[in-house]
Amino acid sequence: MQALLAELSRRRADELDRGVTLVGPHRDDLLLSLGPLPVRGYASHGEAWSFALALRLAAFELLRADGDDPVLILDDVFAELDEVRRRHLADVVAKTEQVIVTAAVRADVPAELVEQQFDVRDGGVTRV
Repeated sequence: MQALLAELSRRRADELDRGVTLVGPHRDDLLLSLGPLPVRGYASHGEAWSFALALRLAAFELLRADGDDPVLILDDVFAELDEVRRRHLADVVAKTEQVIVTAAVRADVPAELVEQQFDVRDGGVTRV
């Protein structure tokens, strides 16, 4: 922790000049593996999306573990998944308190997640 604080102090002027944080764990690269192989470069498109969603859901669960009940936002994720992965994600998401799901194609969203629908078109929002 002391090393992190020292580096933050040392780079503060650079960060202010650039307008970005240059030091911290968010700047680290993660090495995610699928079996013995790294996800980057070896995972299929669906597998890579599954990993990304797993990380998002893990962060969501961490917030819930602290007693908060955050809103889960999934922006057009179902279009990128095959039917099996859609089912698994829908099962997990259906147990959350509040979820906002966006989709370019309405049929991509599993039926059990469709409770209230809104159509956004030409700058207007209407309830479907």
